[in-house]
Amino acid sequence: MPSLSTTVAKVLEICNSPSASANDLNRLISYDPVLTAQMLKLINSAYYGLPNRITSLTRAIVMLGINTVKNLVLATSVLGGCKGLGGIRYLNVNDFWAHSLCVGVLAKLIAGAGQITAIEQEEYFITGLLHDLGKLPLMACFSEQYVMAMDKSKIENIPLVDSESRHIGFNHCQTGFMIAVKWKLGSTVTEAINAHHFPEHSATPDFLISGVSLANHLANHFRIGFAGDCLSDPQVFHQIAGRIGISGDMLADLKPKMEKELDKARVFLQVLE
Repeated sequence: MPSLSTTVAKVLEICNSPSASANDLNRLISYDPVLTAQMLKLINSAYYGLPNRITSLTRAIVMLGINTVKNLVLATSVLGGCKGLGGIRYLNVNDFWAHSLCVGVLAKLIAGAGQITAIEQEEYFITGLLHDLGKLPLMACFSEQYVMAMDKSKIENIPLVDSESRHIGFNHCQTGFMIAVKWKLGSTVTEAINAHHFPEHSATPDFLISGVSLANHLANHFRIGFAGDCLSDPQVFHQIAGRIGISGDMLADLKPKMEKELDKARVFLQVLE
C-alpha cells in the first residue's frame, strides 16, 4: 500500500492537536493546489448541501469543522492512492468501492439513528468507506489464493473473512489494521477496521465498531456493490442492531434513506476522475 503523502500526514497531526486552528489547516492544505481543489469540490457538492457556494478553504473549515475537513482529506487521499488498483476475476475495483461507499453511507445513517452528533457522524462515514481497506493488498499480492478464498466462501457458504484465514493465512481485518496503524488513523477507526466482522470480540466495544459491522451486513443484504462476500444473514444483523439499540423499524427506514444519500456520496469517487 502507498504511504500517505507528507501533506496528509501533517493534516492528521495538526487535527489531533488540541490547539489546532482553521488557519493552521488552511495554510497547510493550500500548499497542495490539487488537494485544495478537491476539498472545495466536495464541500460544494450535494453531499453537504450548503446554501451558498464556498470559495475559501478557511471558511469551509470554519463551517464544517476541523474534524470533517480532516476526514475529507483522508478519504480523498486514500481513494486517490488506490485508484490505479485493478480487480481480480469477478471482483472489480468499481464494485469494491460501490460496496465501501454504501457501508459508509449506512454507517452514518446508523449513527444518526443512534443519536450520534452530526459532527461525529462524518467519522462513521469515513470508517465505513475504509473498512475493507485490507482487501486491496491481499488482492494485489495473493491474487490466486484470494480467488480461491472467494470461491470457497461461496461454495461452502462461509464468511469470506474465515475463508481468507484458511487459504491465505490471515484476513483483511488484520491487514487493514496494519495499514491503519501505519497511517495513524486513530485508535477508534483502527479498531473498527480490525473488528468490523467480530464487534462482540473487540477489545474496546464501541457504537462505531458495531455500527460499521451492521452497515457492512446491510450493504451485502441490499446487494449494493460487491467486495467478495456473498453471505447475508438477517439474524446476525438483527442481533447486532439489538445490541446497539437499533430497532426493526429503524432498520426498515434505512434503505430508502440510503438510496437518497448514496447518490450524493458518489461525489467522493467522482472527484478523483
